[in-house]
Amino acid sequence: MPLTLHQAFVPSCVQILQGVRAQVDKAESYESEHAIEPSELIAAKLVDDMWPLPYHVRSIWVHSKLALELAPTGEFSPDFTDRPSDWDAMRSMIDDALANLDKVSPVDLEVIAENRVHFVLGGKRLMEFTVQDFLLSFSQPNFYFHATTFYDILRMKGLPLVKRDYLFAPRIIGS
Repeated sequence: MPLTLHQAFVPSCVQILQGVRAQVDKAESYESEHAIEPSELIAAKLVDDMWPLPYHVRSIWVHSKLALELAPTGEFSPDFTDRPSDWDAMRSMIDDALANLDKVSPVDLEVIAENRVHFVLGGKRLMEFTVQDFLLSFSQPNFYFHATTFYDILRMKGLPLVKRDYLFAPRIIGS
């Protein structure tokens, strides 16, 4: 039986978002336990020319919640203006994405799967996709890139995270 677009996109976003949310909690606890200034972790980057930790939370919000919200309009323009500034704001943004993903109708998503959506940046249409290809070949890879980068920054800063912190709760038989 073929997967629906909803099955291919939404449950995995939810799984990884839940993992990132748990990583936020662990990072805040680690910071407190080790008397680390909040700005040290929150401002951390893998390298100088990359974005800091909060940008990656915003990006996973953009490539999950916002992507699903804007795809039906036919135009997707990423919005990075409201980057979270602290752990609570990161949790809030993740919770917002999770709440909105929970409301996505599998039927409604399937209905628009072959519709066109344009990627717009700076007012210019740069790429055109079907909604399905936009979600699976553009937003999903971006989503995973930013979730992985978030995890990697925390690992680089010494948090004792393991792969299970990233994978969180795989959908296994009997669970």
